[in-house]
Amino acid sequence: MIGFVFPGQGTVRVGMGGWLRRDPVGAAVVARADELLSEPVSQLCARGPLDKLVDTSHAQPAVIACNLAALAILRERGVEPDIVAGHSVGEISALCAAGVLDVDTALRLVATRARLMADLPETGGMTAVLGLTPQRVEELAAEAAGPGEPLVVGLENAPDHTVVSGATAAVERLVALSGAVGARKVVALKVSNAFHSPLMAGALDGWAEAVRATPMRSPRVPVVPNATGEPTTDLPTIVDALITQLTARVRWTATMRVLADAETLVEVGDSKVLAGLLRGVGASCVSMADPAAVRRLRRPEPAA
Repeated sequence: MIGFVFPGQGTVRVGMGGWLRRDPVGAAVVARADELLSEPVSQLCARGPLDKLVDTSHAQPAVIACNLAALAILRERGVEPDIVAGHSVGEISALCAAGVLDVDTALRLVATRARLMADLPETGGMTAVLGLTPQRVEELAAEAAGPGEPLVVGLENAPDHTVVSGATAAVERLVALSGAVGARKVVALKVSNAFHSPLMAGALDGWAEAVRATPMRSPRVPVVPNATGEPTTDLPTIVDALITQLTARVRWTATMRVLADAETLVEVGDSKVLAGLLRGVGASCVSMADPAAVRRLRRPEPAA
């Protein structure tokens, strides 16, 4: 069994997707993204500037363009998944891999998501807490939240790697509390707002309308949505999970446990982040950030 995992917004960097754009198949996908998006991403990925690339309105389309270029390269080699998942906005790439969306539709949908989220007022932030369980971080977030200052667990990235998301003042209180109870490390994320939190509610109606208006097909293989952490081939469940993901927790630890049964896991995009997280739960994952690793990939022959 082959599992594909797709990275999200936190993996963007200047120079991303370089070798994918040098491959003719990958280059064609990125060129198509440049045609469809209101602002081309190829030069932004290649040269930056970084402050523009990491802006939500550009970062989300950029990472999806790279993910889809990587997917096209695997497909051209005959490597197809048996199960898929994507981290945060990477879930749109996963739906493309599962046959729910075509490439053009995925690019248009991520552009809408990015615009809706970027248009919200910047009232919050996100911070990673390492060395504490998600349950302990959830308790601290509840303690740090205040009236009109929500704070929640936005992402469960690994058993000891949790990201909180919410009002800036509440995040600052959480940082102080985490240090007092022995967190190994606390790192502020370079994001424009509090993703996967109640502060994204202002974009939810527009996102729901866009998702429900998007043509989709039933998946060819199971998808593990962020909002549930459970594999499904039911299209209405996938649609609902994609909508609620905007304000809901990313249950990546649960997702990794589902994927760990795959004989081969591939991080499809120009990133090693998810491969690193998977190692933390004892699973090996090939990263397409290494072109040599991609050349070794082959679709397993069916058993006799």
